[in-house]
Amino acid sequence: MDQTFAQLERREDVLWIDVRSEGEYEESHIPGAVSIPLFDNEERAEIGTLYKQVGPERARERGLEIASQKLPELVRRIRGQAGDRIPAIYCWRGGMRSQSVATVLGLMAIPAVRLTGGYRAYRAHVTGQLASMRADKLPPLLVIHGMTGVGKSLLLQLLKRRGEPVLDLEDFAGHRGSVFGGIGLKTANQREFDGRLYEALRRLQDAPYLIIEAESKRIGHVNMPDFLYEAKLRGDNLLLFASLKTRVERTLLQYQLKDEAAFVGAVERAVARIERRFSPEFRARVNDALLARDWHSLIVALLTDYYDPRYEHAMKSYERPFHEVNGEDLEKAADEIVTHAHSAYAVTDAGQREWIGGRIN
Repeated sequence: MDQTFAQLERREDVLWIDVRSEGEYEESHIPGAVSIPLFDNEERAEIGTLYKQVGPERARERGLEIASQKLPELVRRIRGQAGDRIPAIYCWRGGMRSQSVATVLGLMAIPAVRLTGGYRAYRAHVTGQLASMRADKLPPLLVIHGMTGVGKSLLLQLLKRRGEPVLDLEDFAGHRGSVFGGIGLKTANQREFDGRLYEALRRLQDAPYLIIEAESKRIGHVNMPDFLYEAKLRGDNLLLFASLKTRVERTLLQYQLKDEAAFVGAVERAVARIERRFSPEFRARVNDALLARDWHSLIVALLTDYYDPRYEHAMKSYERPFHEVNGEDLEKAADEIVTHAHSAYAVTDAGQREWIGGRIN
């Protein structure tokens, strides 16, 4: 049975099965989808070459030759992954790959659905929905500000674990925002970011408020949608602060890699991208710390003389006042933010539990 993404996206009883190649899946996929490819990267390339150079009939024959050997194992994997859920099969545009798999599942009496139009239709749905969203239709935004290293991302993760309605844009982007932001992370492309953001907004649409970090318009390799950036500028501003000692410790904790050589290389490349903005004296200071592998001194220099002045300038674009929150103890900071949110938006404990229950169910 073929269904559109709009028909399937709210169903909790389906599991997305991506039968495209590993490379296609890695590039972008529906959030939560499991990769069970009908053809691997090399096989897909071979069939594509045959299609262009010989013709569609020979390409289909070769596809059948390859797929016929894989189908029993593929069916077992789908059955094992789906469990009690219904497999929702998709390929790039709802063509032969998903049709073949869905047909075999039907022959094996395994209930399944197929996504009409495949991943391409899903992508069109997401971009269309995001394009239609408006800042004034979102729940109120609580925007967490703070100098680099203060612990904004750690705080968001803590609030999310508590069940608070968090939009973690850096998590969606696979990037922490600065030139150093991709260290140790798998950076997302715009398609991945849009899919993750849309899924979160859909899931949190009835929340009493949303908590986000005060990100720039561009986060790593992706751009925040205009409606969300506009809503952020209108939001309720919370300014997290902590000592320089705490900020240095948290920065090193988040960025340092176990592989020292890889970490050094990543830091050197990042510094090279911004050092043209340094004064000669500051460049010498940074390079001395880098050569000595003195991470504490390097972080202090970059925070106090490079990132802090830029962050102070960026904060001037927000017109609403800032409510200060001590971030030395993030558990206490989370308590204060939740109390502030419930007070500002008249949320009772019972109402919060009702919202969380509705989201999960």
